[in-house]
Amino acid sequence: MPGAVKALANEIGANQYAICGNGTLIYDLQKEEIIYDAFMEKEKVLNIIKICEENSIYYNIYTENEVITKTLNYNTLFYDKENSKKPIEKRTNINVVDNVYQYIEQKEEIQILKMTICDRNKVIFESIIRKLKMIPKIDILEIEHMSRKIIKDGTQEVPIEYYYTEIAKKNTNKWTAIEYLLKELHMSEKEVMAIGDNANDKEMVERAGLGVAMGNSMLSVNRIGDVIVSDNNENGVAEAINQYINNT
Repeated sequence: MPGAVKALANEIGANQYAICGNGTLIYDLQKEEIIYDAFMEKEKVLNIIKICEENSIYYNIYTENEVITKTLNYNTLFYDKENSKKPIEKRTNINVVDNVYQYIEQKEEIQILKMTICDRNKVIFESIIRKLKMIPKIDILEIEHMSRKIIKDGTQEVPIEYYYTEIAKKNTNKWTAIEYLLKELHMSEKEVMAIGDNANDKEMVERAGLGVAMGNSMLSVNRIGDVIVSDNNENGVAEAINQYINNT
């Protein structure tokens, strides 16, 4: 499990379980061990890399320890800028590799959680998604809008806008990981509160006993949320916890 997630868990006082990589991994914080995983097959990852390289599409690969990329751009550029603001133990480990295909191919044991595909051109982005959907036994996240982030370049604020999707092993998402925990803990769906704002949160917001949509959620998440709280910049998560957990 990445040290950054451990540090965050300690900061918020979480001491039971952490679901990472959008549901591809569950970590037992007390035993300090992985209790569930849905890693991608290496052959599938190599196939996706080949398609992206042939079409000059930006991609990166997430393992349990690092983000592997050829260059710093889009999401990895944002992570890199954010790293400079954080202590070392909370930083995202970004590994810039000249030949990603060869790097993955030569790794005898590599545990890949997911991949991210990015491009600022919608037509090009949708074209590559159609090609990737021909690969069996993977899930490609449906994205409804561009990702918009702000990075600091000296005193200037520089916007980064791009379309992106996430690719994981078939039938892998946050809710499938939650379902695994529910069985282990002998709990029901009604006992779960899920907070989300994006496409990868839709199923858990819909299935949880209390589905909370952030104020800045995409429209499809807002529609299925039982309640809507403030957005990410207005402490929406804290609002949900204080209102629906701390007051019970």
